[in-house]
Amino acid sequence: MSSREILVVPKNGQGHLFPCMELCKHLISRDYNITLVVDSDITSSIPSSLLQSHLFQVADVSSLALPPVSDTNPPFQRLHQQMGHGIEALLSRRDPSSARPVCAIIDHIMNKTQEVFSKFGVPTVVFITSGACWAAVQHAIWVVRPADMRPGEVRVLPGLPEEMVLKYSDLKQRRHWLRGPPKKDEGALPGGPKQPRGPPFPGEPAPWVEEVESSAAILINTCDDLELPFLEYMAKLTGKLVWGVGPLLPEQYWQSSDSLLRDKEIRSKKASNYGEDEIIEWLDQQTRGSVMYVSFGSEVGPSIEEYPELAAALGESTRPFIWVIQRKSGKQPGTGGSEAQEDYFPHDLEGQVGKRGLIIHGWAPQLVILSHPSTGGFVSHCGWNSTVEAIVRGVPLLAWPVRGDQYYNAMLVVSHLKVGAMVSDGYPAEMVKKDDILGGIEKVLMGVEIRRQSQIIRGKFEKGFPATSLASLDAFNELAKRSLKSETVPA
Repeated sequence: MSSREILVVPKNGQGHLFPCMELCKHLISRDYNITLVVDSDITSSIPSSLLQSHLFQVADVSSLALPPVSDTNPPFQRLHQQMGHGIEALLSRRDPSSARPVCAIIDHIMNKTQEVFSKFGVPTVVFITSGACWAAVQHAIWVVRPADMRPGEVRVLPGLPEEMVLKYSDLKQRRHWLRGPPKKDEGALPGGPKQPRGPPFPGEPAPWVEEVESSAAILINTCDDLELPFLEYMAKLTGKLVWGVGPLLPEQYWQSSDSLLRDKEIRSKKASNYGEDEIIEWLDQQTRGSVMYVSFGSEVGPSIEEYPELAAALGESTRPFIWVIQRKSGKQPGTGGSEAQEDYFPHDLEGQVGKRGLIIHGWAPQLVILSHPSTGGFVSHCGWNSTVEAIVRGVPLLAWPVRGDQYYNAMLVVSHLKVGAMVSDGYPAEMVKKDDILGGIEKVLMGVEIRRQSQIIRGKFEKGFPATSLASLDAFNELAKRSLKSETVPA
């Protein structure tokens, strides 16, 4: 008999783990046994509801005796080799007479592990934790070959909605968040030095296209209501089954469109200078739709020169705000003494704004803040999780992307969905100034069309988790059933 087991290989990091955990819940609800294959102890990131399920287990391959990995290899290559060795050891120890897993669902960044699964006859399905716009636009930009673009030029992206165009300024993506100086002998589109690490520059080949070549299907953390044209683009490009199975948000998100979500009931709390109850009490005192929430996630932020501009804008604005400043924010990436710099914190701002502003240093209960009726806008880096958390609750965004998929998520928000504005007309080529931020805050909080469109899209989710995503999960289930019958998954 079949074990109905699915192996799931995530990438570490909360932006990847959060949607992965939600996907596991959906699969368990369809009676699959889930084995989460990881290379470290991530128990603290796994919801208790999963840990308590008899259909869920964690296989930490770092506890196995594995062949050594060369310290001379780049960190990312070592990660893939270590995980590959671990998966091979895990599968080798199984009883040859036992049923093989239905498939392995692999975070697309961990795509190299597909080679190991192939050796053991385990079909693979790629899981993209970001959205479809990122993937489609990244490839479409490569198609139009932007290396010869000139200032002020705009190019249409073939196969995508007409509003999705490439501007010359879009090529100037930031790299200040990377650690380590660029190599002098490396070139880059559209003419500057190339950094040694990070996502491809606009115009370089989209790596995800190669990453999905040997997969049976592609699961994406999105839905038709948000990104149907981009899902269709990917399906046509790859010739594969492409399913939007999200947004993969905590199940509490879908229970009531008006309920206040308590983070402490969903995610583990980290160090902070404010507790969740204190933040709710402050929000309760504000006018409906008046608060600007400012947060750049846990890994990236503005340039070191832009933090004071943001502080000045919040100080001069009359709007109430919550500003979340992660520890290590504002430090100059690089070498030597930069690590000794103090974390950025706008101490003068606290005294200037008084009770009008709440400045959080460290962890913030984002689900609480975005689901509270007082929150009217979100200054965001446009990481995919933050983006869909805001969209589902009807909170307009002031987009301030910093790296990778965030730029394409911002294009989706501003140009296609029209539920936000860019932080500056000249961004990312030009530094963001105080007046840009002040103007952007007013656009988001007072812009009639932006707010109307945000509520229209919010209305699409009032009945809960998208019906199209449930249908996609059912379609995946049918594919898996055929695998159980035939011991192979058709490509």
